[in-house]
Amino acid sequence: MPPIPGSGLAKGLAVTLRTMTKKSVTAQYPDAQPELPPRSRGVIGLFEENCTVCMLCARECPDWCIYIDSHKETVPAAVPGGRERSRNVLDRFAIDFALCMYCGICIEVCPFDALFWSPEFEYAETDIRELTHERDKLREWMWTVPAPPALDPGAEEPKEIAAARKTAEKQAAARRQEQAREQEEGE
Repeated sequence: MPPIPGSGLAKGLAVTLRTMTKKSVTAQYPDAQPELPPRSRGVIGLFEENCTVCMLCARECPDWCIYIDSHKETVPAAVPGGRERSRNVLDRFAIDFALCMYCGICIEVCPFDALFWSPEFEYAETDIRELTHERDKLREWMWTVPAPPALDPGAEEPKEIAAARKTAEKQAAARRQEQAREQEEGE
């Protein structure tokens, strides 16, 4: 059945009339903080302990607004006769929010969960050069990141957790058998 001519225009005017009759509400921003939706995107927080300086975030950033500096450090062998290892140590991690387009690619590609969205949005500066935030500021924002949503109770247990639980149960059973054997020998 073909649409009635002008029905789209009538629907649009109906929406306009409905919104015109509603009272507008103005949030008095600095005095009343807005209620942000859960998991909203504000700024990027850095969990420095997870950063391995792999540089994936800086390489994948389309704006090239992530600056990372590091140096190599030699770690002694963990066991006698083992070889020394070298690891990257983070010296500088900075994001220039004047260039950032908040696409979230850096957060998506980070294999070690070192970057997260923080709901902080009040970081305006009077000078554009001050919008490059170093790792100390990014670390402060990390503590404002909300906890991830709870898992669906009907979902399967993740493979990693199931494997860890099974291993822990095997170790506990082995300990119980060992203790029972020791008690039998002691009696």
